[in-house]
Amino acid sequence: MDNLDLRILKCLSKNARLAASAISEEVNLSVSAVIERIRKMESCGLIKGYTIRVDQEKLGNHIVAIVEVSLRHPDYYDGFAELVRNCNSIACCYYQTGEFEFVLRIEAEDADHLDQVYRLVKSYEGVVKMQTHITLKTVKPETVVIPENVETREN
Repeated sequence: MDNLDLRILKCLSKNARLAASAISEEVNLSVSAVIERIRKMESCGLIKGYTIRVDQEKLGNHIVAIVEVSLRHPDYYDGFAELVRNCNSIACCYYQTGEFEFVLRIEAEDADHLDQVYRLVKSYEGVVKMQTHITLKTVKPETVVIPENVETREN
């Protein structure tokens, strides 16, 4: 990977549907070279797929909650991870160090919907402690983090 690949990734991160011709103009490279570089990044697993960003409010999800979860014992990890994967209202989950092992971001329609998801998580046998934070607004939405250049990343 080089700085041209990073520039191509930045273009795709802003708009995954951007045509190779538009990317080629942006990075000053031929269309065929851009296509080849994208294919290489896909085949090596750097580009894992393409997706869309959706306005959760317009979908009817008006509440975002951040929920920290602590488990009784590491033996409960696999079952809890499966519960999280199977709950569509849990938008993402991080396993971490510290007082709480997991941090969940829950997207819910309203307080009743959030309560249903909260009770589902709370009722899992291994959960011993939870802390919930209701967000007021999203200041910076989730985004792809691409280094400025290869040299910066390697240092």
